[in-house]
Amino acid sequence: MRRSVWVSALVVVLLGGGAWWVMHKKPSSQQQAGPMGGPGGGPGGPGGPGGRRGGFSVPTVAVTPVVLADMPVYLDGLGTVQALNTVTVKTRIGGQLTKVAFTEGQTVKAGDVLAVVDPRLYQAAYDQAVAKVAQDQAQLANAKLDLERYRALAAEKYGTQQTYDTQKATVAQYEATLKYDQAAVETARTNLDWTVTRAPIDGRTGLRLVDAGNIVSSSDSTGVVVITQMQPISGTFTLPQQQLDIINEHLLKGDTLTVLAVSSDGHQLDKGTLATLDNQVDTTTGTIKLKATFPNKDNRLWPGGFVNMRLLLEVKPKLAVVPASSIQHGPNGTFVYVVQEDNTVTPRLVTVILNEGDKTALSDGLRVGERVVVNGQDRLQDGAKINIAGAAPAAGTAAPGAAGGQTGEHRRAGAAAGEGQPGPEGEHHRRRNQGGQPGGDPAQVPQGTPAQGATPPSNGQGGTPR
Repeated sequence: MRRSVWVSALVVVLLGGGAWWVMHKKPSSQQQAGPMGGPGGGPGGPGGPGGRRGGFSVPTVAVTPVVLADMPVYLDGLGTVQALNTVTVKTRIGGQLTKVAFTEGQTVKAGDVLAVVDPRLYQAAYDQAVAKVAQDQAQLANAKLDLERYRALAAEKYGTQQTYDTQKATVAQYEATLKYDQAAVETARTNLDWTVTRAPIDGRTGLRLVDAGNIVSSSDSTGVVVITQMQPISGTFTLPQQQLDIINEHLLKGDTLTVLAVSSDGHQLDKGTLATLDNQVDTTTGTIKLKATFPNKDNRLWPGGFVNMRLLLEVKPKLAVVPASSIQHGPNGTFVYVVQEDNTVTPRLVTVILNEGDKTALSDGLRVGERVVVNGQDRLQDGAKINIAGAAPAAGTAAPGAAGGQTGEHRRAGAAAGEGQPGPEGEHHRRRNQGGQPGGDPAQVPQGTPAQGATPPSNGQGGTPR
């Protein structure tokens, strides 16, 4: 019984010692020498490119230089497009609509015929008024002749003064009647003209509101059609009342402020100018309403539509500008990664004064021409080595993706160049074909290595059997 206990204890000790020896076995000299002379960096070794444990890769990032540029200052607000003029066209007189002379959606000019009402009754009334004027003119001419006779008789004492005065009053009466009937002619002529309904403004017709054959009148609420002026067109938008002072400052100086109409996907629809401000602040929202005018030559702005309005206040010249993607935020403030001459990066605090789209303007922290990292910042730290996208990897650094095995493209390129950077599958293939240490360079393997399938030597020093 005591003998079996000692045998079991001995087996446990031997197994533990063997496990400790395997875990703490020192790598060979080829495994210890890395590409930069550091430990664990040998190609194919545990810490080198293509190794299975402890590998690292130098990140490839995009960089861009700091440039000097002018930056616009915009105030943004949500706006609504409004027509400068909208008219509901109605007939001026009543009657049967005999003709609709427009098509829906047609662009019309002021004076174009839109509809026609049956003119026969109005033509007859006009003719009657003209005839009445002719009658009045004849009566007035006769009365004037009589007045001249009575005047001559009264002068020769052959007629009385009373007869002369009566005839003079008769002439004045006929003159007044003539003027009255002439006014009636103008009324009849106007009514006759109104049987033809014309466009009062330039614009675009909407949907037809009445069909030919219907009885229409000037008191109808719907009318015939609605015409909307499209060119030019206006847009109203709101801004916080805190911006009122700076806007008024520019207007008092006589500046013409530019306003951009922008769609929801960021495309510019039109470019106009600020027309006016409202005369009071909306107390419920604390905003001020502004109105801009746009030429709308391409009819890209439509009445009633919502658009983003961008009021250009000024353009700040010669600012240090970087891509917005380069800006990072940390516990110490806003910073960027600056690329040094040796392709290492260092974080640097900056002060952002203006953002516009994908550009950011800085007041201090960077000099024009310095390079900043614009992507991949999450893989960087102070002093980290980088490869610049589009440039050859820095000398003595591992290519991206080397740790833990590379992509097939890189593995094939490394194998063809003899750089010893295959991943685990390539390592296994090399061991089968060369019989050497996984990290060994094929050019350094001595002659007489074991054939394919042979057992690798236990010392792992180049594969030469002892």
